[in-house]
Amino acid sequence: MHISILTTGGTIDKIYFDALSEFQIGDPQIAEVIKHIHAAFTHEVRVVLRKDSLEFDDADRKIIRTAVAGASSDKVLVTHGTDTMCETGRALAGVGGKTIVLTGALTPARFRETDAVFNIGFALACVQTLPPGIYIAMNGRVFDPERTRKNRRRNIFEPVDAFESNP
Repeated sequence: MHISILTTGGTIDKIYFDALSEFQIGDPQIAEVIKHIHAAFTHEVRVVLRKDSLEFDDADRKIIRTAVAGASSDKVLVTHGTDTMCETGRALAGVGGKTIVLTGALTPARFRETDAVFNIGFALACVQTLPPGIYIAMNGRVFDPERTRKNRRRNIFEPVDAFESNP
């Protein structure tokens, strides 16, 4: 099995410099994570963007969409910042014939205590087992980007109807 991995930046790849949380987007960390898990699949990692997802605009989402549509595999994993992951997932609607999974991290992969390794492993399992479609793999759950948002207060992803009925 071959998986195309596209990186766009976000917290998962951030490097912090000081107590004021100054940062820049560093090299994609997913390659390092995969190197240490003795993966039984082939993969390629392609850098699409190196931005905080709060800075994404429609042009950036078009770049991501083009990269996903042109990926060499029908299994595509996209690492992405968590703040606008749902918006990008919705922008991928209509890219057919592929299993597309977006994932990220709430803390940088370089940190000792991070959710990045878990989220990457979970997303890799999802991209291999789910049918074609667009998914978000975060917090140990699979979400439909059309009906999901990040609950910033609780720092988790949840279905929109759950968020609206439990403000």
